[in-house]
Amino acid sequence: MSKRRVLIAGESWTVHSIHQKGFDSFTTTEYAEGVRWLKAALENAGWEVVYQPAHVAAREFPGTVEALAEYDCVILSDIGANTLLLHPDTFVRSKTLPNRLHSIRDYVRQGGGFVMVGGYLTFQGIDAKAQYAGSAIEEILPVTLHRHDDRIECPQGVTPVVSDAGHPLSAGLEGQWPLLLGYNQLVAKPDAAVVAVVGDDPLLVAGGFGQGRAVAFASDCGPHWAPPEFVEWSGYDRLWGQIVDWAAGAD
Repeated sequence: MSKRRVLIAGESWTVHSIHQKGFDSFTTTEYAEGVRWLKAALENAGWEVVYQPAHVAAREFPGTVEALAEYDCVILSDIGANTLLLHPDTFVRSKTLPNRLHSIRDYVRQGGGFVMVGGYLTFQGIDAKAQYAGSAIEEILPVTLHRHDDRIECPQGVTPVVSDAGHPLSAGLEGQWPLLLGYNQLVAKPDAAVVAVVGDDPLLVAGGFGQGRAVAFASDCGPHWAPPEFVEWSGYDRLWGQIVDWAAGAD
């Protein structure tokens, strides 16, 4: 029996630094990825993980429902809507191509699984630049998005609390969770299941869309909002395995 397949897009960034030393200056460039904890957790749960860093997803993220159907679940993590809307052939060459946000929506409607993970460029994100509010992705999600910068920064730490101990996403995770350092502020839709909260805000929300399922996790799957204590937590692998299993249709 072949493994279930999950596609993760995002969780990568490039930093350009200017070093000024008196009269002289020079630049350096560093590329980094934050997917390794999530990827390892899903592989430990028996998933085949296909990973597309943000710059790869810009060109290679599937454009049609048929292409997305090769996967049991799709995860967007810290990747803005523009990266999926503005394929290089559209942005540079003015070529007409499918709207990939619409394709994700239709994939879920027809039975696919979808997970959005929080960060500076998901939901609305920093300066509202992620731009998922009002999009086809908001239709899928079990949460409503603000139309402004939705980050709640918690440098003092905030403790997640399980609010629905009977939901499959929280099975075996009823104890105390490690602190998080921030999250995107979301509003659960009326028919959604709020599985965990941070303060008065939802952290982990699950819901159905058409024949498929979607999950919103309002904080990071890795640094910086998820500090070492969170990604090294004994419940981390179980949490992400259950999130993706449930989104993909497991009871």
